[in-house]
Amino acid sequence: MSFRRTYPDANFGEYTFSANKKKIDLQYVYNLLCTPSRYSTGLPAERFPFIIKNSVCFGVFYEGKQVGFSRVITDYSEFASLWDVFIDDEHRGKGVGKALMKYLFSHYSLQGIFRWFLMTEDAHGLYQKYGFKTEAYNPYVMMKVNSG
Repeated sequence: MSFRRTYPDANFGEYTFSANKKKIDLQYVYNLLCTPSRYSTGLPAERFPFIIKNSVCFGVFYEGKQVGFSRVITDYSEFASLWDVFIDDEHRGKGVGKALMKYLFSHYSLQGIFRWFLMTEDAHGLYQKYGFKTEAYNPYVMMKVNSG
């Protein structure tokens, strides 16, 4: 018996979004986050399992293959930080990122969070649609404050 509520998968055209960590392609996410690349955080491989375990994770799938990912680090009340929002190049420009954001922000565990943070170099326009504003002290940092 499980008391943990599940969050249902959602569809956007031919894409499926899931918050089920069992569906995450760990090799895909490992290659995305831990191997040197433009999107890499440079984390050592031995720390990789903690990324998934300690985050609310979201996968994007096309024809059964993972093509996107994002995660949220949160205390489920006052603070949430959005990380690693990624859609593979060939699936960009089709509204998949916007649909992922809608799915993510609808997650029951993330409702009512007071303050959201994220860092981005190039997707300010996407996040502004969800209430994020660029911080004056650092143009890479964006914040969203909910009024309650």
